[in-house]
Amino acid sequence: MNDFTGKTGLIVGVANKRSIAWAIAQALAARGARLAVTYQGERLEENVRELCASLQDPLLLPLDVTDDGQIARVFEAIERGFGGLDFVVHGAAFAPREELSAPFVETTREGFRLSLDISAYSLIALARGAAPMMEKRGGGSIVTLTYLGSQRVFQNYNVMGVAKAALEATVRYLAADLGPRNIRVNAISAGPIKTLAASGISGFSGILQHYRDRAPLRRTIETAEVADAAVFLLGPAGRAVTAEVLMVDGGFHATGM
Repeated sequence: MNDFTGKTGLIVGVANKRSIAWAIAQALAARGARLAVTYQGERLEENVRELCASLQDPLLLPLDVTDDGQIARVFEAIERGFGGLDFVVHGAAFAPREELSAPFVETTREGFRLSLDISAYSLIALARGAAPMMEKRGGGSIVTLTYLGSQRVFQNYNVMGVAKAALEATVRYLAADLGPRNIRVNAISAGPIKTLAASGISGFSGILQHYRDRAPLRRTIETAEVADAAVFLLGPAGRAVTAEVLMVDGGFHATGM
């Protein structure tokens, strides 16, 4: 059920070796998938190229998810290189650092717009581009990454929590829209992991310790555990699962005081 031989997918959101999107890419490649992996700007290109040297014949593409022209060119390249698409992993998320450190009531209009554009609207844009190519394969699966800050207040998460709430609503609406075309859309809500994105959140190590103290498993989670959940959702084992937010957080979401 976890064999991805002959399957092709798009991975968006790899920044470095600690990225959750990279862990998912490795898990899928190990199961036979051929991948198109994007990088955001020249600053991250070298990192992504070095990582992808370990993959089997990957397609590396630049992508700024706020640029519709670049999104279109990514799917044109995938069409030429793969001829179709079976799955998409959406790991794009961003909020300006100052929007995370200032009180939420001081969120700027531009900071709000940028955070929602990159973190939520980009999923719509990628789904729109992927859908016709997935239909050629008889359907497909899309997975995005969210966090419990969409539902609860976490210190210094601020506008990113609002963006993740919008992302989760987007998952449900896309799932309803694309389901008749046999395209599934789900999210994984992972516990806190030391990624590049997390480095912008003040007091992050305190959040990690709180999870260790309170989560039923009494530990934080690893990127490989999120990757295993993604493999389930993207593959045939998850064929009846859509519009879901799957919690992979050691059970922390179920706890109270």
